[in-house]
Amino acid sequence: MADHTPPLESGQILSPDLPLLASPPPAMVNGEGPQQVILVQVNPGEAFTIRREDGQFQCITGPAQVPMMSPNGSVPPIYVPPGYVSQIIEENGVRRVLVLPQQPEFHPGGHSPLHHPPPPPHAHLPAFIPHPAISQYIPQYHPAHIYSEQDSHSPHGRPPPFVHRDERASKTYERLQKKLKERQGGERGGGGGQMKDSPPPSPQKSRGSPPSMDSIYNGVVGGGKGLEAELGQGQTSTTAKQMEKEPGGKEGQLKVNNVKVTDIQAKGAVLSWVAPSRAEGEGVSPSPEPLSYDVSISYSGKDGKYTSMYSGEQLSVTLEDLRPATDYHVRLVQLLFRCLRGSPSEAVAFTTRSCEPDPPGPPRKASGSKSSTLVLQWKAPCDNGSKIQNYTLQWDEGKGTGGFEQCYYGPQKQYRVTKLSPASRYSFRLAAKNDMGISEFSETVDLYTSCSVPSPPLPPELVKAGVTWLCLTWQRPSTSPKEDDIFYSLEMDEDEGYGFQPSYDGDELSCTVKNLHRSTKYKFRVAAYNTEGKSNPSQVAEFTTCPDRPGGPCRPVIRGRVLPNSFRLAWEPPKDNGGAEVTKYVVEISEGLSGVSWELAYSGPAMEHVCEGLKPGHSYQTRVYCMSEGGQSPLSETLQVQTPAVPPGQCQPPRVVGKPKAREVQLRWGPPCVGGGSPVSVYSVEVCGAGPQGSTGQEEVREVYQGSEVDCTVGSLLPGRTYSFRLRAANKAGYGPLSEHCEVTMGPGAPEPCKAPHITCKSPTVAVVSWEAPACNGGVISEYRVEWGAAQGTMQVCFSGASLTHEVKGLLPATNYFCRVQAVNVAGVGLFSEAVLCQTPPSVPAAVSSVHALKEAELRGYHTSTDQEEEEEEEEEEEDGPPTPPLYSPSTCLAVGWEPPCDHGAEISSYLIDLGERQSISVGPVTKYIIQHLQPDTSYRIRIQALNNLGSGPFSHTFKLKTKPLPPQPPRLECTAFSHQTLRLKWGDGPAKATPSDALQYQLQTEDKRGRFVSLYRGPCHTHKVQRLNECTSYMFRIQAFNEAGQGPFSTVYTFTTPRSPPAPIKAPRVERVEDMSSVCEVSWEPLLPMKGDPIIYTVQSMMGNSEYKQVYKGSATSYQMPGLQPNSEYRFRVCGIRQCQDAPELSGPYSPTVTLSPQRSELSAGSVSSVGPRAGADPARPLTDEQWAALIIMLCAVISILIAFIIQYFVIK
Repeated sequence: MADHTPPLESGQILSPDLPLLASPPPAMVNGEGPQQVILVQVNPGEAFTIRREDGQFQCITGPAQVPMMSPNGSVPPIYVPPGYVSQIIEENGVRRVLVLPQQPEFHPGGHSPLHHPPPPPHAHLPAFIPHPAISQYIPQYHPAHIYSEQDSHSPHGRPPPFVHRDERASKTYERLQKKLKERQGGERGGGGGQMKDSPPPSPQKSRGSPPSMDSIYNGVVGGGKGLEAELGQGQTSTTAKQMEKEPGGKEGQLKVNNVKVTDIQAKGAVLSWVAPSRAEGEGVSPSPEPLSYDVSISYSGKDGKYTSMYSGEQLSVTLEDLRPATDYHVRLVQLLFRCLRGSPSEAVAFTTRSCEPDPPGPPRKASGSKSSTLVLQWKAPCDNGSKIQNYTLQWDEGKGTGGFEQCYYGPQKQYRVTKLSPASRYSFRLAAKNDMGISEFSETVDLYTSCSVPSPPLPPELVKAGVTWLCLTWQRPSTSPKEDDIFYSLEMDEDEGYGFQPSYDGDELSCTVKNLHRSTKYKFRVAAYNTEGKSNPSQVAEFTTCPDRPGGPCRPVIRGRVLPNSFRLAWEPPKDNGGAEVTKYVVEISEGLSGVSWELAYSGPAMEHVCEGLKPGHSYQTRVYCMSEGGQSPLSETLQVQTPAVPPGQCQPPRVVGKPKAREVQLRWGPPCVGGGSPVSVYSVEVCGAGPQGSTGQEEVREVYQGSEVDCTVGSLLPGRTYSFRLRAANKAGYGPLSEHCEVTMGPGAPEPCKAPHITCKSPTVAVVSWEAPACNGGVISEYRVEWGAAQGTMQVCFSGASLTHEVKGLLPATNYFCRVQAVNVAGVGLFSEAVLCQTPPSVPAAVSSVHALKEAELRGYHTSTDQEEEEEEEEEEEDGPPTPPLYSPSTCLAVGWEPPCDHGAEISSYLIDLGERQSISVGPVTKYIIQHLQPDTSYRIRIQALNNLGSGPFSHTFKLKTKPLPPQPPRLECTAFSHQTLRLKWGDGPAKATPSDALQYQLQTEDKRGRFVSLYRGPCHTHKVQRLNECTSYMFRIQAFNEAGQGPFSTVYTFTTPRSPPAPIKAPRVERVEDMSSVCEVSWEPLLPMKGDPIIYTVQSMMGNSEYKQVYKGSATSYQMPGLQPNSEYRFRVCGIRQCQDAPELSGPYSPTVTLSPQRSELSAGSVSSVGPRAGADPARPLTDEQWAALIIMLCAVISILIAFIIQYFVIK
C-alpha cells in the first residue's frame, strides 16, 4: 500500500450551499503577451473560492468565468499534490494545465517544470496559488476524471480483526507489536516530525503524509517544521521567504497543539486536543468564526482508509466500540469559516488493551460417538490480545436439573465423554481462559447418545377405511427411548400370490394406503429400524375397504289416479348397488316447482309409497335416493305431480262495515281458509229478511251480490228490519258451503211522505194549512216542515214545528201559491208530500211603484187629445202622411210614464194623477201621459193611483218633476273667409273652440240639390269650415240654437258664393342653349288645359345673377327663345299660368320652380353647355348650396361617430 501513488482525496464541500468544484484547470488566453488573462471556468452546480483585497473570502457559484491577471505572462504556480505532475497542453492558442499521476520511475525529489508551492488551505482540494502580485485571488478546482484510478488504490474493506494464530504466529505478532510501540515513542520524542534539514526516510512516507495544520495559516503555507522535507531541497527556502514577505501572510495563523490519546481501554479511548491559537502580533477579532473538527480513525495503518468518528466543536471525544489489542491511527481535520476544510493533522497511533476472550461457540457432536460415548469438538474464540491457555467444559451428567459440573479443563479443543447411557440426553457448555481472565460460557447444547436395534412393534390398527383407501396407525416400540430416531416400514399383502410388498417407509406413525379396491380384504404388518438395525415385523392385521355408494334409482312413476290429497309413487332399484345391498330408500317431496325446500316423505326398504296430506290444486316434485353401507346414492330425476282442485271451504260470516243505515248496509268478508287448490273467482251473498221488530213474518231468501270483490253494499232494505246474510265462495271446481248467518238490524228510517195538505183562504192575504201525520218508520216524528211559494221551484220553508196546522200571512191577492209538507225524525228527513195549488181572492190594485219622465225616443208616435175634434184631425193627418208627434213643449208640458201595478185579480180601469194644488187628472188604463198648459221652469209634485172595479188602490210615492225654460233664438250667420273650394262660417259671440261646459249648442244646415236642408254641423263651436265646394257657386245656409230647454227656431236663409279658381302650378321648365347661337336660349314648359272655357296664357320671368326677376314673355305659347345672353352670366327662369276670365279680371297661378342656366365655358362645346330641366342645376362647376353643405357635414359627423363607437366597442369594452 505504501508503494502506489496516493490518490487525490475529495473531501466534503466548502459549505452546505456550495457543491464541489469539478471544473477543468484554468485556460490561458493570449499567452504570448507580457500580461495575460487567465479564465477560470466554473461549471453549473460548482463553486470557486477567492480572497479579496480586504482579506475576506468569496465563493463564486457556477456557471461563471472568473478572469485573473498574470502581469509577467508566465503561468502562475499550480499546487501539485504528492505523487502527481503538471503538464501544459496548448489547443488553438489556449493553454491548459493538467495534473496527472507520476510515472513509477518518477522520483519525488526531482523538479517539475512548474514550481510546487506548499499545499492550499483545503488539503482535500488541489488549489491554484497565484503569483504574489495577484495573491488576492485563491482559485480552487477539483481534478478531472483522469484520477478515477484512485478507487483501485483504496483499501478493500476492513480485514478480519482477529484470526486464530498458532504458536509461531503469536510470537511474530508480539515482535511486531513491540516494534510499533518503539516507533511511536520515537515519534513522540521528535515532536511528531523530522528535523528541518534531515532527508525523508523514504519516498513513500514523504508522499503519503499530508502536511499538518501547524504548517498552514490563512490558506498560505507558513514556516512550520517538516515543510522543507516535504517539498524537497531547492524549494524550501524560496517558498518560505516568499510567504514570509507576502503582505498579511501571518494574519489568522492557526495552530493545533497536543493531540493526545488518554485513558486507553480494551474497547475505548479518550482523544483530546488544544484549539489553535493566533500568532504573535495578530489583532483580536471582534467576532471570531467558530471552529469545528472532524476526527477520523484507521485500523489498517497510517496510510489506510480513515473512517469519521466525530464531527463537532468540542476539544475532546471518547472513542467507543473499539476492538481490543488493535492498532489504531487517529487524525484531526479543522473546518475553517464553516466552508473551508484544512489538511489532516499528523496521525496519532495507539493500541487498545487486551482482555478476556470472547464467549466460544457451543461444542458439537463429532464422529465416533456411540451409545455410551460422546466425542465433543469446539473452535477457539477470539483471544482479544492474550493467548488462550485452557478451556473449561461442563455438563449436567444427564440429570436435566440445570446444574452443571466440570468434566474437562485443558488446552485441547476436543474431549471424549465415556460411560454414558444409550439414547440419553446430556447438556454441555464451554468457556475459554487466557492471562486476562475467563470468558463467559457458551450457549447450552443438548446432545444424545445413540440407541440399540428396536423391538418388534405392535400390529397396525385401522383408523378409518374408505372405498379405495385405508388409514392405518401403529405404536412406537415401548423399549425404544424417545431420543432414538426410529423409522418404520409398512408392508401389505393383496392375496394375489406376491406376498407382502412395502407400502410405506418413513418416520411417521400413520399412513394412508390408496388405490385399493372397494369392499376388499387386505393384510398389513409393520417393522421398525434405526441406525443399529431393523426389528422383526409385527403380527399380521387384516382390514377391509368400504363398499362404494350405490347408483341413483330411476325416476319414480305414478301408480293409479292422483287424488286431491294423495297419490301413489313407485320406483325401481338402482342398476349398481356399489358392492353392498341397498338397505333403504328415501323419498323427498317439495311443494311448488321451485325445488327450494324438500321434505322427507318416506324412508324404508319398500319400492312404493303413498304420499298423503297434500293440498288440492298444488304442484309437487318428488325424487328418490337409496342408501347402503357405501353411503348415499345420487338423486333420481324429479317427477312433477299436480293434484286436482276442490271447491273452496266455508267462509267466515260477513261483517258489517260501519253502522247500518236505514235502507242499506255495507258488508265485507275475507277469503275462505281452504282455497281448494284454485283461486276463488266468485263470491255469492244471500239475504233472508225478517219483518219489523216484533213481527213473525218471513221473507224468501234472495241473492243480493255475486262478484269477485270482498265487499259489497246491499240496498233496497227497510228501516228497522232485521236481516240475515250468508256467504259462499266458488272456484273452477264449484261453490263451497254457505257460511254461518250474520244478522243485521237496520237503523231507523226517515218518515214516510205526508199526504197532500189542505189549504183554506181566510182573506186575500191569509191562508190556513193543515195536514195528517205519516208513518214514522221506527222513529218518532219530531217536527214538520211546511214549504210555501209562488212556484214549485222557488218554495221556501215557512213553518217548522210539531203542530199539524199553520196560518200563512202576507199573501198577495189573486195569486197562485204552492204548498207541501215534510216530516222529520231522528233518522232523517222524509220525502215531501205532493204540492197543492192555492189561489187567493182578488183585491184593489197595488200602488204604482215607478213614475218617471218620458224621454224623446218614448215620445215618438205618441199623441194625446183633450176632445174628439183633435182626435179626428190627427186621424186625417195620419191618412194624408206619416204620423206626427203631438204638440209637446218641454217648457209647458211634462211627459210622465209609469209601470202598471199588480191588479190583484181585477183589471185596472183608470189612473188618477194628483198634481197637488191643481185638480187631479183622471186617465184611462194607459202608462204614458203628457200634462200640458204648465208654467215654464217650474217644479211639480206628482203621485198616481190605480183603480179597478173593487176600488182604488193606494197612491204611489211622490215624485218631483220640473218643466224646462224656453228654447234660445237663432244667432246671426256670416262668412269670414272664402276660396274657390271652401267657405269659413261664423255665428254668435264666443271662442272658435267650445268647452265641455257649454250648454248652448248649434245646428248648421245647408240646402242640397233637391231643395232639402241637410245638417253640416251640430255642436257647441261658433265656427265651421265648409270644404269641397265648386268655384263660382252660390250656397244657402241656416242655423238653429238648442239647449236643455229644447230646439229654438231656424234663422233666415243665408247665401254665400265661392270665387273662381286660379290656374294650377306649372312643372319646372326646361332651358337649353340654341345650337350655333351662344347668346340665345330656349325655355319650354308643359301646357295647361282651359278652365271652364277660359283660355290660359303664360308669363316667363328671368333674373341675371342676383338682380330682380323681369318679365321677358307673356302669351299663349309653351316655349320662348331669349336672345342677348351674356356668356359669363348665370340666368334663372320661372313660368306661371294666367286664366283669362270672360266677365272678370285675369287670375294668375303660382310660379313654377326656378331653373338655372349656368354660364358658358370656352373650352366646352355649345352642345355640352345646355342643360335640361332640373339637371341644369347639377353642373359640376356649380358651387354647393347651404343645404347641401349642411347635409354633407351631417353625413361626415355620422360616419365619424359610428367609427368612434366601433373603436370603443372593440378595443375598450372587449
